[in-house]
Amino acid sequence: MAGTTVADDGLVVSAFEAAATAAGLPDSGAERDDARRYLLDTMGQSKISVFETLFRDQKRAQRANAAFELAYAEFIDSGHAAPIAGVEEAITRLRDARVKVALTTGFSSVIQQKLLAALGWQSLVDLVLAPGDGVRGRPHPDLILTALMRLQVDAVYEVAALGDTTSDIESARRAGASVAAGTLTGAHNERELRDAGATHIVGSVTQFADLILQRR
Repeated sequence: MAGTTVADDGLVVSAFEAAATAAGLPDSGAERDDARRYLLDTMGQSKISVFETLFRDQKRAQRANAAFELAYAEFIDSGHAAPIAGVEEAITRLRDARVKVALTTGFSSVIQQKLLAALGWQSLVDLVLAPGDGVRGRPHPDLILTALMRLQVDAVYEVAALGDTTSDIESARRAGASVAAGTLTGAHNERELRDAGATHIVGSVTQFADLILQRR
């Protein structure tokens, strides 16, 4: 969601700084810089999985994740959550054309629900998904394949995915989606998205809706 349908404006990185401090990283220096770089490289992935890999200690990872979620929740409560321009109209156009729409995220379901409530999106889409029991986060294909099953889509090649990170693209390719589109409104640039295997590059979710409707 962040960077694809929800404007990020550096909030994920800001929340990470709180997480890094809670995990005991120095306030500055190579260790902090390397950790921040890893976060940027793994944007779109499940945050707890990122912290588990980064800190290699379950207690530190859980402490970091709790601090991250608290900081991001405070950003949402402070009114910083904002939609990408045109996203609501784009999703409405797709659903009016009988295209089923799912929103997936690397955030926990708690943060996802807070975002949806803050934006008034509780009924905007057909399905929302976050990593959880039996559903691994990106770059695994689980979120897309779970959406396919729950929405009763007949075949994987009928799925089109959009994301702003290389993890989004890798997840879509692993799942077998016919469209693994990258958007330029978020974390990774066109070269990074193309190198990850993006089938299409769009300027925003609005152009993605145009692409899908033209293909129908």
